[in-house]
Amino acid sequence: MFLPAKPIQRPQRVLAVLGMHRSGTSCLTGSLQAGGLFLGKHHTWNEYNRKGNRENQDVVNLHESIFKANGASWNNPKRHSNFIDSLFNRKIAWHKQHTARAREILAEHAHEPLWGFKDPQALFLLHGWKKLVPDIERVGIFRHPMAVAQSLNSRPALPTSIEQGLQMWLTYNQALLNEYKRKPFALFCFDWSEEEFHHKLNYLHTELKLKPVPEDQRFYTADLHKQKIENDMPLPADVNALYQQLVSLQYSPKT
Repeated sequence: MFLPAKPIQRPQRVLAVLGMHRSGTSCLTGSLQAGGLFLGKHHTWNEYNRKGNRENQDVVNLHESIFKANGASWNNPKRHSNFIDSLFNRKIAWHKQHTARAREILAEHAHEPLWGFKDPQALFLLHGWKKLVPDIERVGIFRHPMAVAQSLNSRPALPTSIEQGLQMWLTYNQALLNEYKRKPFALFCFDWSEEEFHHKLNYLHTELKLKPVPEDQRFYTADLHKQKIENDMPLPADVNALYQQLVSLQYSPKT
């Protein structure tokens, strides 16, 4: 006997903040939170983010479980369950227990008018979330490839060479571009000045129906943006081409 699926208990609106590691996703998420985005329980401090990465550990644990089931990892976010998966670059698969856990997380925040989450791994997992939340909203952010590679390279606990960092940048930001092409969304750039970031953030808050943030309560300050590009190594052609394409699509509010 066929039984219809149970209705989804979920927040009125769900927002995913998209972008690669070390690319300003924490800053953007914290800035949206200051305007009223509800994150639920989240990290407010860690070694590499003085104000915290703003990640909900339940969401991160779910994403890591999905990655592990597919033979993927944060620094190689591709499905490697078997040779065929690797050969055809298939999407990372959600299993029944993953979907069930996502339902639970949504239900826990069902009373919220707007709940959001941020985790760089989400770039490769949105197809699963969309089955549960077809109207999921998205915002994104990117950063200069060399700044990202240098930031990853500077973390002794997770050593990543500049070359590896640039390749990771390409993989993650190609996924960001692909998602943008499906349906455009506000795409921020962490290379902007603090002034430009906040100017455009004010418009984004209005579009998302968030409250304005007083200047003295802003999440983003210049000291959060520490990385300066020190390596004069030229960018690989494919990395540079993708970066320039993202720059051409960066958020420009209608005024």
